[in-house]
Amino acid sequence: YGFINTCLKSLVVEKYGEETWEKLRLQAEVQDSFLTFEVYKDEITMQLVDKACKILGVPADVVLREFGEYFFEFCKRSGYDHMLRTLGGNLYEFIENLDALHSYLSLSYRAILFGFVFLQEMNAPSFRVEKNEDGSMHLHYYSDRRGLCHIVPGIIGAAALDFFNIEISMEIVNQTEEEERTGKKEHIVFLVTQNPVFSYKERSKFSSLPQHLADFEKQIDNQLNKEDLEKAKNAIKDRGSSVCPVRKSHWKTIRGIITLGKGKLLRGFDPVYPKSLWIDTKTFCNGLPFHMVFDKELRVKQAGVSIQKIVPGLQTMGICLDQYFSIVHPEVPFTISSIQKFINSQFVFQTRREMMPESWKQRPMLELRGQMIWMESLQCMLYLCSPLLRTLHELEERQMHIADIAPHDVTRDLILLNQQRLAEMELSNQLERKKEELRILSKHLEEEKKKTEALLYAMLPQHVANQLKEGKQVEAGEFKECTILFSDVVTFTNICAQCEPIQIVLMLNSMYLQFDRLTTVHDVYKVETIGDAYMVVGGVPVPVPTHAERVANFALGMIIAAKGVQNPVSGHPIQIRVGIHTGPVLAGVVGEKMPRYCLFGDTVNIASRMESHGVPSRIHLSSSAYQCLKYKNFEMTERGEIEVKGKGKMHTYFLIRNKTATENEIMGRP
Repeated sequence: YGFINTCLKSLVVEKYGEETWEKLRLQAEVQDSFLTFEVYKDEITMQLVDKACKILGVPADVVLREFGEYFFEFCKRSGYDHMLRTLGGNLYEFIENLDALHSYLSLSYRAILFGFVFLQEMNAPSFRVEKNEDGSMHLHYYSDRRGLCHIVPGIIGAAALDFFNIEISMEIVNQTEEEERTGKKEHIVFLVTQNPVFSYKERSKFSSLPQHLADFEKQIDNQLNKEDLEKAKNAIKDRGSSVCPVRKSHWKTIRGIITLGKGKLLRGFDPVYPKSLWIDTKTFCNGLPFHMVFDKELRVKQAGVSIQKIVPGLQTMGICLDQYFSIVHPEVPFTISSIQKFINSQFVFQTRREMMPESWKQRPMLELRGQMIWMESLQCMLYLCSPLLRTLHELEERQMHIADIAPHDVTRDLILLNQQRLAEMELSNQLERKKEELRILSKHLEEEKKKTEALLYAMLPQHVANQLKEGKQVEAGEFKECTILFSDVVTFTNICAQCEPIQIVLMLNSMYLQFDRLTTVHDVYKVETIGDAYMVVGGVPVPVPTHAERVANFALGMIIAAKGVQNPVSGHPIQIRVGIHTGPVLAGVVGEKMPRYCLFGDTVNIASRMESHGVPSRIHLSSSAYQCLKYKNFEMTERGEIEVKGKGKMHTYFLIRNKTATENEIMGRP
């Protein structure tokens, strides 16, 4: 289910960041998000774990244990806190009832398990726990999936610390292929040892006991005879109120058996049984309509009336139970010894189709769920069970009715409540799907927005574009000093006259793509292109002191780039003229429809004149541009005085090269 993958994503994002998750999911080739109740392939989870180990450089057992610890917290945050807390009063009871929790969850989910996920047709992991004399435990873990056992210490350790305030250590003492269970499941045996964890207040409390309390302890110890003490200790041990390898003093034991406020000793609980059973056989079989009693050879000795009605073969006492039923859970052979070994587990029986009446053979088989109770005096096993039905639909499929289930059996309520729960889950699922669709649409919208903004920022300066988007009027700005460049293609008119229009377009596009890339390399602003004319500016719209150097380096790059563009007429590289001038300008947005960011002032005119009076494949500088570059590691030569249209005589220069930058640096190559 997506719940597990969502938890794994949450762990990676929370501890290692969004970038790590993005890298992880791309390498694992999985989607970014998962629906909680959606069934996903196990390979997805395995891929995520495998890639996490490689990316984080952490062994698999460490990753799985950390995931187990986080998964416990994730379950609590997801609303399973109270359900988990009520499993048992101590760690032993908690683990012992994990399988029961799985069984309950399977009513609503196909098979969401505590710590693992499996499809309904697959086998679920199972837990079996044994107490040892020293207070430690052996936890038996059975699973179809190999290599995931390290999740268990993470989950169990987190639960022990949170629910029972104890720290535990778990080590693998045995790892085998389980021959007893169908499918040869992996069988891992953990040794679990625990130590109490006391808070600071508790430690202070125990360390500062008054002397009279200690005297009272001795007095009680003398008054309590050994028989009562032993019986009390055994009673507490039987109840499993603490599974801890720390030896208890007599005083701690006594505290557990004294009624608060009264000081009376509880000598343990001894149930009272009647001399004979005050219920007749008929009433018992009617009152418990789904029960069976069978001996060591699996011969049926007794059965409830409802199960007899569904499986008429059970009316023949002495028939073998395994002829009519198979064990679905736990997956053990149908023998009395295997059943006794897993007696603390819930057992699920399924009727065999070939042994059912004709009317049942077209229906889904009936499943029974319940507990096994070994009756030592009779050497027989009692199976107290109920029909395993999740919904009213399943009830109808088997042509059964609520009336077939005993009034005291909570299965009646579970079916009705679960019907409502399933409807709520379906609604939740639909909402989650809509949420995911909205998230994807929002993501696509954000991508399209970025594309639109990128296009807008290519046409206008970013701060100007943002002001226009906000509906603000953009005021014209004066820039006291900037450097403007113009360029054009030599003999462009002749080329146009001898070529097809598409050839001209392809030539200009090839050239302008390289020029545009250079504007990014040298951080200059492209103002416009008109035909073969290309105009850029440095120091506008963001003033910078290095505007002249940036434009100069850009111009050097243009000359180099132009050599790579072919003249469609001659087949030789095209030639361009470049002119540069430095001075003040006024800049602002002109128009509302297709607004343009334009530059105004005499500086623009002079820069244009520098280009038109330039020399092919040379960079023509005005005297003001020369002065800005004079001490900036550029090699320049004097052209002298020339007659400039509309300006008279002007002293100009040629830019040759940058003395410190290589061609690759000028072109922005690695």
